[in-house]
Amino acid sequence: MPRQLPTNEQLDYVAALLDDMWRIPGTQIRFGLDAIIGWIPGIGDALAGIASCFIVFAAWRRGAPFITLVRMLANILLEESVGAIPVVGDLFHIAWKANRRNYRLFLREREEPGTHTRHDWLFLVILVFSVLATAALPLILAVWLLHRYFR
Repeated sequence: MPRQLPTNEQLDYVAALLDDMWRIPGTQIRFGLDAIIGWIPGIGDALAGIASCFIVFAAWRRGAPFITLVRMLANILLEESVGAIPVVGDLFHIAWKANRRNYRLFLREREEPGTHTRHDWLFLVILVFSVLATAALPLILAVWLLHRYFR
């Protein structure tokens, strides 16, 4: 018997469980297991990242286009990379909500197939440029300092 694909309601529940199941009393700030699991030293962010892949896997099984899947994975990688920074990363988990974003990307692609491909590519180009610029900045600064003081 073939396996059933998760329903939209089940995927929405997974996104809610990981990103916005609970609310901080007296505020509109919502959080989920993703933010809580991130507090486990060493493996918390890795476990949260693995759990986040469930929606991406479901989108792949349902035939989402490659660019949408790459954008979903980029959302997870961004959240988990920044999430590795103590305290700031935990706040980023609460703000970015990669699973909720990925669920909306999944729904968008189901309702309007292929209409947002340009936006997905633009997001990825900006993300890659930002990562490269962040990595290059210390090198550029070091070369400038060496050149300035050891001429």
